[in-house]
Amino acid sequence: MPQDGRKFDGKTALVTGAGGNIGLATALRLANEGAALALVDISPEKLSQAKAACSASGVPVEAYDCDITDRDAVAATVDRIVSAFGAIDLLFNNAGFQGAFKPIHEYPEEDFEAVIRINVFGAFHMLRAVSRHMVKRRFGRIVNTASMAGVQGPPNMVAYGTSKFGVVGLTQIASKDLAPYNIRVNAISPAFMGPGYMWDRQVELQAEAGTQYFSSNPEEVAKQMIESVPMRRYGDISEIPGVVSFLMSDDSSYMTGVNVPISGGIL
Repeated sequence: MPQDGRKFDGKTALVTGAGGNIGLATALRLANEGAALALVDISPEKLSQAKAACSASGVPVEAYDCDITDRDAVAATVDRIVSAFGAIDLLFNNAGFQGAFKPIHEYPEEDFEAVIRINVFGAFHMLRAVSRHMVKRRFGRIVNTASMAGVQGPPNMVAYGTSKFGVVGLTQIASKDLAPYNIRVNAISPAFMGPGYMWDRQVELQAEAGTQYFSSNPEEVAKQMIESVPMRRYGDISEIPGVVSFLMSDDSSYMTGVNVPISGGIL
C-alpha cells in the first residue's frame, strides 16, 4: 500500500514543459506524492534546474531535452522513457507557448503557426506517443493543459485561444478513444495566474494591443482583469498542482473528458 500522502508510489509521471512554472510546480507535487519523474522540456538549462529541484524529493528523476513539435523526436523520447522506467503511468501534457497579443487583422501569421504547432501539434504528438504505450498496459492517466482562453475566447489572443480550444477538443475526443483501455484523459484550464512573468507579460501586452477591451495603462489593465474575476484576485501557480494530482488519482476515477477551470469563478 502507498504511504500516507504518497498516492503515486510505484508510478511514473511524464511532465512536459517541466522547466516552466506550472510544469515544475506540478512535477514537484507528483514527486512528493511518490511518482518517479520523466521531465521533458526544450531548454536544457531549465531541465537541469528542474531535475535538481525534483531530485530532492528522493524519487527517480530523469530529464529529456525534446522539441514536442517534432513527432519523430517525441516518439523516440517516449520510447527512451519507457525503456528507462518500464512504463509511463501518468502524463501531464503541459508544454505550451502564449504568443503575441494583437487583434486578428494585425496578428502575425508566423506567430499563429508557431503557437498552433507547439500547443496543438505538440500536445497531439505527445498524447499519441504516450497513449500507444498505455494502451498496451490498459492503464493511464492523462491531464492536458488547456486554458480559460480556450473556453471564452479572449480578445487579442487569436493564436493562443484557438490552440487551447483545440486542446479542449483533443481532450474530449481522446477520452472517448481511450476509455476502452482504462485510460482517462482530462484537462485543466487556468485563468489569470501570478505573480511574476506570466501575469506581467499578459497585462503589458494587452495594454500595448490598444483595443477597446483594455486600458493602455498596464496598471489599469491589471485592475480590469482582477475585476472580471468573481474571487477578485489572480490565481497562484501553487493552486494548479493539486488539481492535476486529483485528476490523476483514484479520487477522480469516474471522471474523463472533463475540462476543469482553475479560474476564481470565471466560467
